[in-house]
Amino acid sequence: MRKSIILAAALAAFTGTAQAQEFPPGPVDYVIPFGPGGESDVTARMQQPYFKALYDEELVVSYKPGGGGAVGWSQLNSMAADGSVIMGVNLPHIIVQPEQGNVGFTTDDIASVYWFHYTPDAIVVREDSPFQTLDDLIAAARETPRQVTFAGSGKGSANHLVQVKFDQLAGVETTYVAFKGTGAAVTAMLGGQVAAEWGYTTVGVGQEGKARLLAVATEERHPAFPDVPTFRELGYDIVSGAYRGIAVPSGASEETRQQVSDAIAAINRDEEFRQKMIDGGYALVDVPYGPEMDAFMAERSEEYIAAAKSAGVLN
Repeated sequence: MRKSIILAAALAAFTGTAQAQEFPPGPVDYVIPFGPGGESDVTARMQQPYFKALYDEELVVSYKPGGGGAVGWSQLNSMAADGSVIMGVNLPHIIVQPEQGNVGFTTDDIASVYWFHYTPDAIVVREDSPFQTLDDLIAAARETPRQVTFAGSGKGSANHLVQVKFDQLAGVETTYVAFKGTGAAVTAMLGGQVAAEWGYTTVGVGQEGKARLLAVATEERHPAFPDVPTFRELGYDIVSGAYRGIAVPSGASEETRQQVSDAIAAINRDEEFRQKMIDGGYALVDVPYGPEMDAFMAERSEEYIAAAKSAGVLN
């Protein structure tokens, strides 16, 4: 198959033929530490056929939900470390959760080997909202402090942390209303229970015709929303969202960590895969195992912990 040849060539550029033959040892269990149907599940299933084309082995998605991901992450290091098990990881979750108390793991316990995308934060309003622009919303927030309400997916989530940062940058006071998950936050926004939602670009894709975006937290305009400005364009230095990546058990060798990192990199380089991700409202990133990963995690940790303290999530 042409696809197999392209992907195999991409992998060889990273690892060489010898390593490509050694990994994987067979079917790979891809553990999602949430229930089925969420964005972690959706993106894992998008990766499956590309992994199959690359190795002629199955990437088997399974679930270990509970504790906002903590149940799965606390068990990761007891799993097979030979490359036969990988697990989805999320930010800010794996940084903020351990700072809140004993959740069975620390950030350093998680051997992240690749971050492959994020779902960009966005301010979402109903199609009939009086807020036509971000400036409209800011003007209302300045006129009536704390009266502009935002739905969001839980306390300490990417939505919550960006709300705190936005208020600081814009010099406003808005009210964040935490709901149990993005779905509930969308329902509240569409039902008029709140003025707006700190949601994600994927809400704009899923609620086309019912909701619209005022601004997106990407470096450049998102291809799926070419008419929606970025926060940076509007003068607010915000590039953020819910990041997703891959981790392996801490007992995995350096070779196995690199092989898994290279495999996800090869999938992320595929143009067809990239287009599917963009069409779904996601934004791709490429943070591989090694010094780049270390720097990325250090920067994210500093940012998220400071924001969580400002949000009252951490002391």
